[in-house]
Formats: sequence, C-alpha cells, structure tokens
Amino acid sequence: MTDNEEDQTVGKPHLLKHDHTDNVGVVVVEGLTAGTEMLGVVTADNSDFTVTAKADIPIGHKVALTDLSEGDTVMKYGEDIGRMVGPASVGEHVHTHNCKTKRW
Repeated sequence: MTDNEEDQTVGKPHLLKHDHTDNVGVVVVEGLTAGTEMLGVVTADNSDFTVTAKADIPIGHKVALTDLSEGDTVMKYGEDIGRMVGPASVGEHVHTHNCKTKRW
C-alpha cells in the first residue's frame, strides 16, 4: 500500500453497527485481517468505536461486539436475527458456523 492509498483509508469505517442494542457489526471492507484495529460507526447516530479483529473476516460478515455464548440472542438492526450455536468473543467472526436463525 502506498502512502497515498493509506491516507485515503484513514477515518473510513471497517464495520457498521446499525443500532446501539446490536451485539454484532458488519464488516464493510475487503481483506480485513486478524489484528486490525477496526473503526466502527453506529449508523443510528454516527458515533464511533474501535474493536480489534481476532480473525480474518470477509466483507459482509458479522463480528462480535460483545462476548457471545451458545444460546445468546444475536441483535442486528436493533432486531433479533438469530441465536448463537457456538461462542464468539469480542472481535471474532460471527457467521453460519456459530449463528443460526431461530425459525428452524
């Protein structure tokens, strides 16, 4: 990455949290790698926060913003979107391997 490319990414969010009640955020950049200190933005009020990625997480996938245990409800958009079927600590990848819908 050149200095110019680096300058263009400063201040741009790595993940979005839609509502303050959400316990997961969505990665919005390609190539997110473990160890990255992610800038997050809460879209409800444009506030920001940071969290460190504990794994490589693909764009569009979720990241835990609180420690989540098996059976915990997953909140996104301020809504219940499913339950944890395996644990994820803050900064870990949340996807089909540890999160399922409650519909079935």
